[in-house]
Amino acid sequence: MDEKEWLGADNQLGLDIWKNKYCNNGENFDHWLDRVSGHDAEVAELLQQQKFLFGGRILANRGLEYEGKKITLSNCYVMMPPEDNIESIFDRAGKLARTYSYGGGCGIDISSLSPKGARINNAAKETSGSISFMTLYSLVTELIGQNGRRGALMISIDCSHPDVIDFIKLKTDLNKVTKANISVRLSDEFMQAVKEHKTFRLHFTRQETGQTIETMVQAADVFHLLAETNWDYAEPGALFWDRIRNWNLLANTKEFSFSGVNPCAEEPLPAGGSCLLGSMNLAQFVQHPFTPDAAFDFTEFKRCVTIAVRALNDVLEEGLPLHPLQEQRDSVQQWRQIGLGIMGLGDMLIKMGLTYGSPEAVAFCHEIGFAMADTAIAASAQLASERGAYDMCHVEEIMNTPYFQANTTEETAALVRQYGLRNSQLLTIAPTGTLSTMLGISGGIEPIYANYYERKTESLHGSDVYYKVYTPIVEAYMKEHHLTDDGQLPDYFVTALTLPYQERIAMQAAWQEHIDASISSTVNVPNSFTVEDTERLYLLAYESGCKGVTIFRDGCKRAGILTTHVDEKTVPVAGDGLGRGEIVAIDDDVIGKKRKLVTGCGSLHCIAFFDTETGALLETYLSKGSTGGCNNFMIGLSRMISISARAGIDIYTIIDQLNSTGNCPSYSVRRSTRGDTSKGSCCPMAVGNALLDMYNEVQNELHAGNEKPKKVKPVKPRARDKVRAENIFCPQCGEPLVFEGGCNTCKNCGWSKCY
Repeated sequence: MDEKEWLGADNQLGLDIWKNKYCNNGENFDHWLDRVSGHDAEVAELLQQQKFLFGGRILANRGLEYEGKKITLSNCYVMMPPEDNIESIFDRAGKLARTYSYGGGCGIDISSLSPKGARINNAAKETSGSISFMTLYSLVTELIGQNGRRGALMISIDCSHPDVIDFIKLKTDLNKVTKANISVRLSDEFMQAVKEHKTFRLHFTRQETGQTIETMVQAADVFHLLAETNWDYAEPGALFWDRIRNWNLLANTKEFSFSGVNPCAEEPLPAGGSCLLGSMNLAQFVQHPFTPDAAFDFTEFKRCVTIAVRALNDVLEEGLPLHPLQEQRDSVQQWRQIGLGIMGLGDMLIKMGLTYGSPEAVAFCHEIGFAMADTAIAASAQLASERGAYDMCHVEEIMNTPYFQANTTEETAALVRQYGLRNSQLLTIAPTGTLSTMLGISGGIEPIYANYYERKTESLHGSDVYYKVYTPIVEAYMKEHHLTDDGQLPDYFVTALTLPYQERIAMQAAWQEHIDASISSTVNVPNSFTVEDTERLYLLAYESGCKGVTIFRDGCKRAGILTTHVDEKTVPVAGDGLGRGEIVAIDDDVIGKKRKLVTGCGSLHCIAFFDTETGALLETYLSKGSTGGCNNFMIGLSRMISISARAGIDIYTIIDQLNSTGNCPSYSVRRSTRGDTSKGSCCPMAVGNALLDMYNEVQNELHAGNEKPKKVKPVKPRARDKVRAENIFCPQCGEPLVFEGGCNTCKNCGWSKCY
């Protein structure tokens, strides 16, 4: 077998992902399979059959330590929370940097840091607060590269911290803490106060001075603020902390405590904790798909879960010396967490003719979830009989947890009573964005995102032609049933944006009953979703037993981080009726604007000229100031912008390309230290923002008093590929992204970014 047989010869996207993300130096498929499986024939068979896949770090890195590379096999870590002193705060920044350099994402909780205004015994007299140090951790995340990508960071805070309101509001400024996800730890006490419309006490006592800072707030007001910011900014996420603490195998273990969660929040972990990820592909266990006889093969599923638990434990042993920090090696040695999850749920339900979120589907997921939990616990007990239980394993405490009692048969309980467990944590559900895209299936617990995606191709005559690319499961069904249009699909082909949120939460709650860790969960909702709807969704998630949730509303301001919003009106550009390769000539009859930009290494001047009738961009001149920058680069960039504009490319498309150029380290440092940089994260982005600002200024001047635009000159044809508020574009290929399972994913080139 080669990669084309494995993924499908026509699955170019999947083949590109495998080659670019997981293949090492051009190795062939057989060599890759042998390396990643650890030379284990049973594991290799599961990988080959696509019934199970390791997480991305394992697929990319396993075995490469023998080549002298500094790598980790863990996707994620939780750092030891910083203590309330400057040395500890900056120590954690250094440890974040070291962990990122090995390829791991991190979570860090700042609840132990003093709130703003607390007395301190140094020159500052009072602290700038816990929130101020989030910029430091975000900057570290931005600066440390990971083979072409950036590290992932989650920052959390407790709901009783006096800085919590500022924390919730923080990312309403889209330029602050841009390289971290943020979440609030919500306690049962807080949620009860919300439901009863009672006050809630925010408080913090600083150990060094004995000072206590406290205030009373209306819990419902704080909850409304949290919902409102999620509605428009998709953050902060909500972590239902008491549910996290109480629904797992360690709930009765006094020596254990959770310190935070990983970047996608599916892994609550102790200080220094890490987790190895892998996922069962549920779609591969359906027999006789798309027929009335469709059935799930529970026997084969349980066999594969047992093999996967052993495989993850083997990787855990191999990876022990590879963790970046000693505290991480110690924690993993002591607690031995693994994270086996699922993907392909949406595809599986379609193959079986079940509607995602329906009572029948929820009940069936309970069956699978229980089978998975019971089998995984039994497999861990069997490993304990062979290799020993994890260091802190207290059998009676484990067996008395509500989670254990709800998810084990008598046979499994007998095994645990006799041998204990090899792992303190077994199951999680990660986003699986890149993995599922490579295989062409739905990710995590999500429904399929859409039945099809539009693709554009340009004909020889320069006109754009759109065609549908069907989601693989949809295409398979249509071929099986000889359908010619997706309008003929049965009703159980529901998608992320058409699914009522109550049904989405019901599915998450069903799986959470059987998952001892947590679930990465971002619920996609339509633009019409209200703040009040968001509050109801969060309350439902809490009351249903979920451990966390956030939403992504179609067209929210969070989308503005990655793209420009344009309304339905005509987008004016340089001319009308241009043929392919034609360039508009300009004269001196133009409107000129100028901006001075402060960049990472100095300043530059941006001059732009616009059409007097349409306000379209025509020409740009860039020159460096007295310090910093390369003048030849500025000249080249300004010429390319100018010729693009005069060739008929609209300003929004030009700016979108400038915004896809990445982050400049010197720009980031200056923004963090001086705070005087122009909007953006590198010179091209700053130029794009300046051009947009000048363009809007020209448009306002031309159409002052709500006058209709003059049409003395013809206007260039409207941009055919409108940039709408609901669209986010891939920085790699420019195609629209979809937001599913907490990740932005490009269905065209496979680029992904988890938040």
